[in-house]
Amino acid sequence: MMLTEMSHEYFDKILNTNFKGPIFLSQQLVEFMEDAGAIVNTTSSSKNQSFPGYSVYGSLKAAFSTWTRYIAKELAPRQIRVNAISPGPTHSNFGDGAFDKHPEFIKPLAEQSVFGRIGQPEDMAKVIVNLLSDDFGWVTAQDIEVSGGHLL
Repeated sequence: MMLTEMSHEYFDKILNTNFKGPIFLSQQLVEFMEDAGAIVNTTSSSKNQSFPGYSVYGSLKAAFSTWTRYIAKELAPRQIRVNAISPGPTHSNFGDGAFDKHPEFIKPLAEQSVFGRIGQPEDMAKVIVNLLSDDFGWVTAQDIEVSGGHLL
């Protein structure tokens, strides 16, 4: 939503969904986590791009990425690793299923990827599973873009 069109209600909804909610959920969940665990947050490649109408969303995802680094430091004494992934355009229910409702959006976005396609949920899941595994036990406070080289 463009700045000049944004309401307080819209801002609060985006803030609560993309920043406040995940932070307070993490606060609750970390109480139940065993030491030496791992957390993977989901931010967005939109935090590194400037598309009209995405100023609040992209800014909050950037804030969540920064928060990931801070919380990695805070949880380090418990050996809990905290990382994030930043998906690029991915066929998901984002935007209330925008890609299913408007398949014409897929081709132009796919053409912006070096692999000529948009991401699939499985592309994100593979990275998350690896970040949670012991194979990535020396990785923390990172935000990995998983975008297929979108806008590279």
